[in-house]
Amino acid sequence: MNHKQIINDPKIGNKAEAYEAFDDIPTNPNLNRTLGDVINARYARRDMLRGILGVSASASLFGSAALIAPSATKAAPRAPSRYRFNELTQGNDQTHHIADGYDADILLRWGDPITAEAPDFDVMNQSAAAQLQQFGYNNDYVGFTPLDQSTTRGLLCINHEYTNEEVMFPGLGRQDKQDFKGMTKALIDIEMAAHGGTVVEIARNELGKWHLVRSSAYNRRITPLETEMTIDGPAAGHSRMQTHADPSGTAVIGTLNNCAGGMTPWGTWLMAEENFHGYFWTDTRDFDGKPDLSTHADAISKRRYNLPSGWYAWGKYHDRFNIDKEPNEPNRFGWVVEVDPRDPQSKPVKHTALGRFSHEGCETTLSRDGRLVVYMGDDNRFDYQYKYVSTGKVDATPSANASLLSDGTLYVARFDADGTVQWLPLVHGMGPLTAENGFASQAEVLIDTRLAADALGATPMDRPEDAQPRGDGTAYIMLTNNTRRKPTQADAANPRSKNTFGHIIEIKEADADHAATTGTWSILVKCGDPAIAEIGAHWNPETSDSGWFASPDNCAFDAEGRLWVATDQGRKWDKTGKSDGLYALETEGELRGHSKLFFRCPVGGELCGPCFTGDGETLFLAVQHPGTDGTTSLKGFARASTFEDPATRWPDFDSAMPPRPSVVVVTKRGGGKIAT
Repeated sequence: MNHKQIINDPKIGNKAEAYEAFDDIPTNPNLNRTLGDVINARYARRDMLRGILGVSASASLFGSAALIAPSATKAAPRAPSRYRFNELTQGNDQTHHIADGYDADILLRWGDPITAEAPDFDVMNQSAAAQLQQFGYNNDYVGFTPLDQSTTRGLLCINHEYTNEEVMFPGLGRQDKQDFKGMTKALIDIEMAAHGGTVVEIARNELGKWHLVRSSAYNRRITPLETEMTIDGPAAGHSRMQTHADPSGTAVIGTLNNCAGGMTPWGTWLMAEENFHGYFWTDTRDFDGKPDLSTHADAISKRRYNLPSGWYAWGKYHDRFNIDKEPNEPNRFGWVVEVDPRDPQSKPVKHTALGRFSHEGCETTLSRDGRLVVYMGDDNRFDYQYKYVSTGKVDATPSANASLLSDGTLYVARFDADGTVQWLPLVHGMGPLTAENGFASQAEVLIDTRLAADALGATPMDRPEDAQPRGDGTAYIMLTNNTRRKPTQADAANPRSKNTFGHIIEIKEADADHAATTGTWSILVKCGDPAIAEIGAHWNPETSDSGWFASPDNCAFDAEGRLWVATDQGRKWDKTGKSDGLYALETEGELRGHSKLFFRCPVGGELCGPCFTGDGETLFLAVQHPGTDGTTSLKGFARASTFEDPATRWPDFDSAMPPRPSVVVVTKRGGGKIAT
C-alpha cells in the first residue's frame, strides 16, 4: 500500500499505527539471499531430503528446547523456576494487572508538573510553556541512577518517544487524514515540548513507596523545541551536517523519537533517536504525490532512510524540519545522545561515532579489558544489529570517560548459517567502504551507516529492537516481527516468512568477551502461540497459555542476572488476544525458553522500560499510548480512540481526562527483591 492507502485503511485506528504500517515497506536493497542459499551453505541437498536437517539444523540453530513445542497438558516442572511468583493470567481490558503479592503504583503521568514552578496540568488549556515544565508524552526508556548508597534516592531518566494528537488534544481527531489542517503552530510546539526526555529525582519513604521530589534542582526536560546540543565524533563539522542556522555543523537543537536507551557505567544517560524520518516535511512532490528528491545530491541516502515521511507537520512552521529549506537537517538526527543527569547545566552530546540509523536502544557493558561496548539495533524491517567498542578503557573517574563514545569502532553483525556471528567493522578504507564506492571519509560512513552496512553484506533482520548484554559475553537480541519477509527471503537467523510474532537471538561472544569480533548465535525462542502449528513457535514445553508472548521489544536483567522481556504488538495484538506485558524468560538449564507473565498493560498500551534498581527491590515500567493501539479490534468498543471517546481512561479513570502515558513503579508487598 502507498502512503494514502495506509492512511485510509479502516483497520488502522490512529496516526501512529499508520506510521508503523508505512515503515513496513523495506528500504534495504540486500534482500536477495534465499533460505536455500543459506541452508545449502551448511547442509547438502541430499541430507535435507533425508530429513537430517529437521533435527541437526534445528538443534544447532535453535537449541534443543526448540525441538518441542509446549503441550496442552503440562507435566510437573522438571526444575524450579528461578522467578518466584505466581503467574498472572493473560487478557486485555481497561487497566493494568500485576502478579499477586506485588503493588504496581502510578509514579508519573503525562502532564504531571516536575518542577516547583510548573503549573498543574490543565488538559483543556495546554501550552508549550507549561509542557516544558511537565512530564512528557509516551514515556519509553527508563533509566535509574542512585544518589545515595541506600538506593532510597535516585534520578529517573525517561525518554518520550512520540505523541498521539487524536487522544492528546480535544476536538482534533487524526490529523494525517486531514493533511494536518488542524495543527496550528501552538499545537505543534506543545507536541515538540512533549517529546524528548525527562530527568527527575525520586525518593522512597519509610513505607517503601516512591514519589517525585518536585523541588529537586536535578529535575529538567530535554526537548526538540529548545534544548541545545553539541555534535561530536567523526561526522561533526562535515558539510552534510551544516545548515543555515549552524554553518559549523557542530550544534543542533533537540532530540526526538527517543525510544529505548541505556545508562553508561559512569552514570550518564544515553537517548536513542529512532524513527526520525517521520518528522521531516516537503512541499515538493512529483506527479504521483511522492517527495521529489531530484534536486537532492543525497537522494539515495534519503530514500534509504525513508526521508521525508511527513508524519508530523513540524516543517510547516519550523523551517529546519522542511527539507526544501534545510536539506541537511535530517543528517543531524538518528544518533545516540548522551546526557549527564547529575549536571542540569550540561549540554547533551550527539555521538556520531555510534552511527546514524533508527536506534532502538544503546545498552552498555564492558569488554574483558575494560573498554566500553554498546549494543544497538536498527528498528526497521530488514535492517541490522550493531555494536560499538571504544578505543579507551572505562575509568573510575567519570570525567575521564568523556571521549569513550567519540573514539571507537562501530560494527555490524552478519549471522552465518553455521551458527557463527561475524562483527564487520564500519571503517572507512576497509573493504568496500571507499571513496570509489561513495564513502569519501569516516564521516560519510557514519552519516550513511545503513548504506555502509549494505555494502558490507550484513544480515537483514526482523526489526532488531532492544539488545541486552549480560556482561559475561552473552547478549540477547529482541527481533519484534517482520510480516514483509517472503519465503525466499528467510534465512537461518530469521527463519520464518511473514514473521508476525518475532523471536529472540542469543549471542555468545568469543572468549566471553563483548569486544570480540566473532561469536556464536542461537535462537532462544520463536514467539507466538505454540498451539497453532503453522505459526512455528518454539518455547520450553512447561510454558503456559499465559506465558507465551509475541513481539519482544525491550528487555532488562534484574539484580540476579535474570532476563525480563517487554512486548509491543502494536495494532496486531488481536492476533494473540493478549495485551502487551512483561515476561520472565529463562535463559539457562532445563527451563531454558520458559516464560511467565508478570505484568500486563491496559488495552492499547505498549510496555516499555523495564528498569530494576541495583538492590532488585524496585522495578520501573513505562506504559505508553494506553487506549490507542488496536482498539478497532476490541470487542465491545471496536472503533478508534479519540480524546472524547477513548477505549480506556487509564490511569485516572476520570471522565474529564483522556488516557495518560505513565511510569509505573513495582514493589513487593512486605519488601524484598522482586521474583525471589
